[in-house]
Amino acid sequence: MNIVNITAYRFVNLPEAELPSLQQRLIARGNELGVKGTIYLSTEGINFSAAGERAPIEEYKKLLGSMSYFENLHYKESLSATIPFSKMKVKVKREIIRMDQDSVRPEKHVVPHIAPQEFKRWYEEKRDMIVLDTRNNYEYDAGTFEDAINPNIENFRDFPAAVDKLPEEYKEKPIVMFCTGGVRCEKAGEYMHQKGFKEVYQLDGGIINYFIETGGAHWQGDCFVFDDRVTINTKLEATRSTSCEHCRDLPAKAAVACVYCKGTVGAN
Repeated sequence: MNIVNITAYRFVNLPEAELPSLQQRLIARGNELGVKGTIYLSTEGINFSAAGERAPIEEYKKLLGSMSYFENLHYKESLSATIPFSKMKVKVKREIIRMDQDSVRPEKHVVPHIAPQEFKRWYEEKRDMIVLDTRNNYEYDAGTFEDAINPNIENFRDFPAAVDKLPEEYKEKPIVMFCTGGVRCEKAGEYMHQKGFKEVYQLDGGIINYFIETGGAHWQGDCFVFDDRVTINTKLEATRSTSCEHCRDLPAKAAVACVYCKGTVGAN
């Protein structure tokens, strides 16, 4: 278990003209260090997962930290026996997490974060709250929090339509939403705020951070991750040995499609 897996994101205004050179710089340094992963860049920021041995990963973090846009990123870590990516891929996209809602600008406004330990305490106190899973159906099927509501979506860009179908009384209740690492909730929470939901919180650092901080209390099943591990348990250990060529665009030699994503391409 000597491979360090890191994830991070930041919503920040990046000049469009700088994206191609930044893309090439991140690819080149990853290849030099033997760090592999998938990075999304856009004018709204960065979203990435990467893996490698400890020393190369720390060097890659130094590269990111040397850029004013990405100083002091909050990294979430887990360990694995092998690198769960085939190469270093850096993609320039319109959005780092696609929602197709121009009014949602996380770099300007997000709903409050709730710390993992506080969320755990709310469960233990049996708070009258709505727990909302913002992820896709196959992720929900792999595992979720106790009594979490599934918005029944196949892709995150379907989330706004799912919100419009939620019961009107939810607008008066505390809602805690969550996703794998937190990036989707930055947009989901703000969208719900704009739609009149009065008390919306996002789980700080997402499911991964919750596992790190609490050990996974009140979680049921495994957590789907978008890499070769497919799913992890509350100890951040891989729980499947087969790759998924569809959910992460892995090479054809990863011949077994994931039983969760059902061959969905481009999932977020």
